[in-house]
Amino acid sequence: MNRFISFLDKYVMPAAGRIAEQRHLQAIRDGLILAMPLLIIGSLFLILGFVPIEGYDEFMANTFGDAWREKLLYPVGATFDIMALIVSFGVAYRLAEKYNVDALSAGAISVSSFLLVTPYKVPFLAEGATEAVMVGGAIPVTLMGSQGLFVAMIMAVLGTEIYRYVIQRNIVIKLPEGVPPAVAKSFVALIPGFIVVAVMWILRLLIEMTSFESVHNIVSDILSAPLSALGSSLLGAMVAVLFIQLLWSCGLHGAAIVGGVMGPIWLSLMDENRLAYQNNPDGELPNVITQQFFDLWIYIGGSGATLGLVIMMLLFARSQQMKSLGRLSIGPGIFNINEPITFGMPIVMNPLLIIPFILAPLAIVLISYFAMATGLAAKPSGVSVPWTTPVLFSGYLATGGKISGAILQLVNFLVAMAIYYPFFRIWDRQKLKEEQGA
Repeated sequence: MNRFISFLDKYVMPAAGRIAEQRHLQAIRDGLILAMPLLIIGSLFLILGFVPIEGYDEFMANTFGDAWREKLLYPVGATFDIMALIVSFGVAYRLAEKYNVDALSAGAISVSSFLLVTPYKVPFLAEGATEAVMVGGAIPVTLMGSQGLFVAMIMAVLGTEIYRYVIQRNIVIKLPEGVPPAVAKSFVALIPGFIVVAVMWILRLLIEMTSFESVHNIVSDILSAPLSALGSSLLGAMVAVLFIQLLWSCGLHGAAIVGGVMGPIWLSLMDENRLAYQNNPDGELPNVITQQFFDLWIYIGGSGATLGLVIMMLLFARSQQMKSLGRLSIGPGIFNINEPITFGMPIVMNPLLIIPFILAPLAIVLISYFAMATGLAAKPSGVSVPWTTPVLFSGYLATGGKISGAILQLVNFLVAMAIYYPFFRIWDRQKLKEEQGA
């Protein structure tokens, strides 16, 4: 085990540290976080539109009219359907901050670039028609949401890199010192912004001459499809969780590092479920693996599914250190925050506790995936329940009011507790001996 820890310390930690500090991945992560409040707000209206109570639909129709659900879901479209626009601005803004250039201008130029490479004509299959026709004249909503997420991030990074390169070469218009700062900044962004827009325009013209026709088609065919296939598979979920736990074992925020790469895929899969659920609440949902799958069913109590470990400290600990840590950690643990456990027990770089810290979430992935894939438990409905929502409540809400979602969380909690138990007993006994010796 000492050799394993030495290997992690020598090879894994430096590489993971460099990944965690990579400015582009940090900007993508922070840009996605910018969209999360809107998704949660939209999800609240989605829940209200499909409350699983008998007679609810009839009551709402009698009170507000037959079109009540359509009107209630207006905010859902105004939040989920502009996800790519928000992320485009957020990624560019955060990346520009890291280069110490005007972030607000970079975000605005990024949104313009994203819209520039987006075709305003999209295929439309009319009812009863056998072939789709190209219709246009308006910004396609389908490409402003999760379907355009990858393009939005790529354009944000590319546009901001060009923007900061031009500014750092001092190819800008400078106004006298007496000019208001806001006006001066807008003129500083004029030449860099023009160059970014010109590059994106030329890029679109060149791509339109190919069989792909648009950047969205390129990303969908070459990047999104393979990554989504991996991200939506059991193997992909197992690999992602393994890397997250290994990184946390070294003291690095594994969820943030892996989420910077896989987060967009899981969010897109979540939105696919949201659309299917919105169209038919009782129908089959397409994906088991979504962002909610990890946040609410795998990481009960935080990365490593440590809530069961905290409960054992409160109930079974004999050492004063473990009892005190349990009392300190139960509050955050209920809301899926486990840094007190991870660094206070500690689990980080602890040869004994790293084993269940990795095994527990891997076992829960297998249980949850097969339970949802076989229909024993409901799949995530695409409702963006905050990851800090306590267990059982989150499982019920995230499945659209299915009790099986909460039951599966309870099973996962008990499985994680059983895996941690023998290792906890050894660690608690060791701490008790240390206290008695002191």
